[in-house]
Amino acid sequence: MTRPIRKVVILGGGTAGWMTAALLAKVLGPVIQIELVESDDIGIIGVGEATIPPIQQVNAVLGIAEADFLRETRATIKLAIRFENWGAIGDTYYHTFGAAGRNTAFCSFHHFWARARKLGFGGSYWDYDLNALSADAGKFAPTRGNDPVWDMPYAYHFDSGLYGQFLRRYSENLGVVRTEGMVADVQRAAGIGDIMALVLRDGRTVSGDLFVDCSGSRGVLIQQHLGTGYEDWSHWLPCDRAMAVPSERFEHTLPFTRAIAHEAGWQWRIPLQHRNGNGLVYSSRHYTDDQAAEILLGNLGSKALADPKVIPFRTGRARRQWNRNVVAVGLSSGFLEPLESTSIYLIQSAITRLMHLFPHQGITPNLTAEYNRQSQIEMELIRDFIILHYHANARWDSAFWRDLRNMDVPERLARKIELFRSNGTLVQDQYDIFLEPSWVQVLLGQGIQPADYHPLADGPSDDALRRQLSQLAELKVRPLAQLPSHDAFLQAQVGQPV
Repeated sequence: MTRPIRKVVILGGGTAGWMTAALLAKVLGPVIQIELVESDDIGIIGVGEATIPPIQQVNAVLGIAEADFLRETRATIKLAIRFENWGAIGDTYYHTFGAAGRNTAFCSFHHFWARARKLGFGGSYWDYDLNALSADAGKFAPTRGNDPVWDMPYAYHFDSGLYGQFLRRYSENLGVVRTEGMVADVQRAAGIGDIMALVLRDGRTVSGDLFVDCSGSRGVLIQQHLGTGYEDWSHWLPCDRAMAVPSERFEHTLPFTRAIAHEAGWQWRIPLQHRNGNGLVYSSRHYTDDQAAEILLGNLGSKALADPKVIPFRTGRARRQWNRNVVAVGLSSGFLEPLESTSIYLIQSAITRLMHLFPHQGITPNLTAEYNRQSQIEMELIRDFIILHYHANARWDSAFWRDLRNMDVPERLARKIELFRSNGTLVQDQYDIFLEPSWVQVLLGQGIQPADYHPLADGPSDDALRRQLSQLAELKVRPLAQLPSHDAFLQAQVGQPV
């Protein structure tokens, strides 16, 4: 049996719930009703404070001006993630949102750079990346123009609690109904098992045709009531806890996230206008919570503003993100640690996929199967990218890193590493949000150097290649003199000092 989808009920608020409500209301509001159920008694994790560039697409669809967004969420600009101590202790590299150099039609820039390195010149790969140069200089202003050499893609760091409030106001202005209450039970259709209504603790019921589970890692609908099951990936990604704490902001606001590797995990440092976001992702088999707190608090660089908060997690995914008439969005759909800032993107992607495949006269097996197929592939590809950081390490200081270096990785990732190692080739997978420039930066940053390069890179003479790279490096540096500091840019946008 199928029935037309006239009303969508979202369980849970926070970033996942209110982003779902805002996008559905903006795009489908004229044809469906939307009700969001949340309880003030349930806290929000709030560690997802760093994003990747597709967040700009959300703001564009919603019609949110960047200045308003920066002001309301106390956001800063993110040009890159700086990885410290990941390859070997003391190593540092950027994974930026830009691309180094300039590609030719059939040969990417890194092949020319690889040839130059074999000849003894060329410098650092990041000498040719405007995002990296601007991050080092602490400068930023949008530079998009006609020349892609000067393109500087960016994302944001923001206060996820303020972001949720901002989207709630936006959603309610579009007619989304918010219901305060805690779910005690659900009503299910006899025979087919679809959820028909949420039963709140005070006896009220909230009925709907399609339910979106944004209840976080509890997975109230997708797991507790539908028993969907969970695919565990902790054998590849053994960290199972995070500890988060805010601290005072620094005098100057850096336009990048820091990811600092420790003996059995890594620390994030995210600059906001009003504070820093900090956390430690770690393995409970290697650190006690007290040890983790000592490491985190000892490496803040500024005064802590609260006690550390421990967040247990299990890396993996729900076996189906869409089960019966429930779609899991956010942590209810699975968890990947925030190493590459993909948590909020996965929310955005899930909602976008739902809108593309939204059922009209009823939910059909082919719709849910396609939704689940795309969701699985996308999440596995992000998983592989994160595994790469851990696996391709040269650290000998702890069993944690030695074990990760020697573990068997997913076959798709193993093929990608070996192909790049042999001749610098990278093949783009469908639904992989990380494009060639991202893979190149992390592979090189983690110490994997290609043994060969594309034959087209042999086109210029040695002297011509040297001149071309020198000119390209000069071009990349040129905009820096005109760019304001990151703080000056923010101040101009929000209308007050930061």
